[in-house]
Amino acid sequence: MRILVIGGTGFIGHQLTAALVQQQHQVRVLSRKRPLRSLLHDCVNYIQGDFLDETLLRSSLEGIEIVYQMVSTTTPSTSNADPTYDAHSNVVGMVRLLELCVEMGVRKVIFPSSGGTIYGIPSRIPVAETHATDPICSYGITKLACEKYLHLFHYLHKLDYAILRVANPYGPGQNPTGKVGVIPRFLNRVLNNQPVTIWGDGSIVRDYVYITDVVDALCKVLKVTSEQKIFNIGAGAGFSLNELIQALQTVSGRDIKVIYQEGRPFDTPVNVLDINRARELLAWSPQVSLEEGLMQTWKWLYGTYETQKDAS
Repeated sequence: MRILVIGGTGFIGHQLTAALVQQQHQVRVLSRKRPLRSLLHDCVNYIQGDFLDETLLRSSLEGIEIVYQMVSTTTPSTSNADPTYDAHSNVVGMVRLLELCVEMGVRKVIFPSSGGTIYGIPSRIPVAETHATDPICSYGITKLACEKYLHLFHYLHKLDYAILRVANPYGPGQNPTGKVGVIPRFLNRVLNNQPVTIWGDGSIVRDYVYITDVVDALCKVLKVTSEQKIFNIGAGAGFSLNELIQALQTVSGRDIKVIYQEGRPFDTPVNVLDINRARELLAWSPQVSLEEGLMQTWKWLYGTYETQKDAS
């Protein structure tokens, strides 16, 4: 298939691109950043630029059958600071993309949404796709709006789509100093013998899903035709931040000093996804346990640190 990955040099995007290449698809990537030389694929057409550039987006869509829309301009922790920018850059950008997809004859759009924010404060656990959607941060609201526009364009123009509501992805390659991804950020501080800061008392529970399991789901939904368009993608198990710290100590073999700070209003107390629909309709299930995933992430981060230290 001829596939465009928008945001194909990001944490999930570049690993998705590698998987699609391995499956012998014709892949084009549109991204603001060029990938590291070590991550380049000779058979991939890389286009550098902003997906909000309509002229560039139009040319990137030429001849494309499937689009993965992986781009988000905000994070849950930053979105409430400027909801206007969040809505304009993400929702308006998605609508423009969908209009061009219809015009250019794209068959299907695949959109990783946010399983961690879109449901808001759950009334029951685990959270199924049928649960009410009442986000308490602008990031979740814009993801939900993008989902609704996907449905609208399917209704109006028969543009097929799939939505993966991904929990909290982590693994090798994730930015250890970025604003998202608590696991690599914590491990990076452990590696540098620094304390870890936790918002709240550490009782917040999250569902952490390893990167290869996320990519596997993104690949499997590519060929699936179903009346169900929304799929939760997570580990199907929850761990509190305090439990996560204990697991990180075991993996790293180091004591971790924790600093507890006042909780943040946009952090829901618990979020664990019901993944039965993905199991049944995508024939997908997570393969990597939290312990194994943490170990692989620690090995990657430690190896990267040692390589940089030797180079200096």
